[in-house]
Amino acid sequence: MQISLKILTVAGCRPPVSWTSLGKQTIYNTYTIFVSLLLFTFMLPQLMDIILNADNPNDFTNTLYVMMALTNACCKMVSLVMNRKNIEILIEKLIEKPFRPLESDEIEIRQKFDNIIQANTIIYAVMIEVTCGYMTVTSLFTDFRRGELAYREWIPYEYSSGIMYYIIYFRQLISLTAASVVNVACDCLICGLLLHIYCQIEILECRLKKCLRDGGNLGECVYQHNRIYEFAYIVNEKFRTIIAVQFSISMLVMCSNLYQLAKNTLSAEYIPMIAYTICMTIQIFIYCWYGNEIKLKSNQLTDEIFGMDWINVDKKMKENLIMIMNRSLKPIEFSSAYIFTVNLDSFVKLLKTSYSAYSILQQI
Repeated sequence: MQISLKILTVAGCRPPVSWTSLGKQTIYNTYTIFVSLLLFTFMLPQLMDIILNADNPNDFTNTLYVMMALTNACCKMVSLVMNRKNIEILIEKLIEKPFRPLESDEIEIRQKFDNIIQANTIIYAVMIEVTCGYMTVTSLFTDFRRGELAYREWIPYEYSSGIMYYIIYFRQLISLTAASVVNVACDCLICGLLLHIYCQIEILECRLKKCLRDGGNLGECVYQHNRIYEFAYIVNEKFRTIIAVQFSISMLVMCSNLYQLAKNTLSAEYIPMIAYTICMTIQIFIYCWYGNEIKLKSNQLTDEIFGMDWINVDKKMKENLIMIMNRSLKPIEFSSAYIFTVNLDSFVKLLKTSYSAYSILQQI
């Protein structure tokens, strides 16, 4: 997960490991505060614009979709900064026993998932940042030429002429870019941890087969299985708020963007909004996809054990296998603030709810 951790560092959420001196830590903490101010000083004026100025659905949805992305980034920024130590603890657990791969076949499994995480991170980061860059370029050729701001926000003073316009305009673009980096950092971190949980279940299956074949110690497999559940519980506990916020914001953004796309004609601003809507859909889809895969994988462990050569082993080993199978009857399942379960069914419900809200908004 090296690329994911480097993006976390760029986002201001994880200081470099080598920066141990007080001076470097102070510099990085100052950078973290700067990134946070960029996000909050753009999100709050947009919220004020919705409260004070938006008096029709067009103005409301026009401000809402960007404000929601910034709100999402602010929540993720706060959560990541508060969980700095927990993130390091989770990363360290993956390189310690019983999670550390010991033999060549286990190392091969870990390497396969490391490659998947790396590829997913690169593809996802490029997709988000290209969309953000396209939105910026489009704004420069349209809004900037007309002397307008890229996005609506509440400003209690005159800004249309002079240097203030340039400061506010480019602050909006920089803040949106910072928000995109924070979103990429958080999403790649959480999805990487989910993939490592899936990886550990595969490594456990590999160890179970070797123990049954060679007469190894199944007690260590029972211990590893228990630690996988504990690791998944910690990940869910530390990031459940982020997932809940992501569900809510994705629904609102898709609803408002559908409304904007239905009202607008094909123009230069139309394509960035389509790309933005696709990114927001994929953003919640990857959570649901990997959450669903972990649930299925942990539930299938019972069938995998039943298909192994367990008939000729001794009573103690059979008891250990039964213990693992009984624990597997309750699969690993991630939830968002005890409301949504993170799986594909929830993703479908989210799309249906977004469309229902869009229909109500259109009728109003």
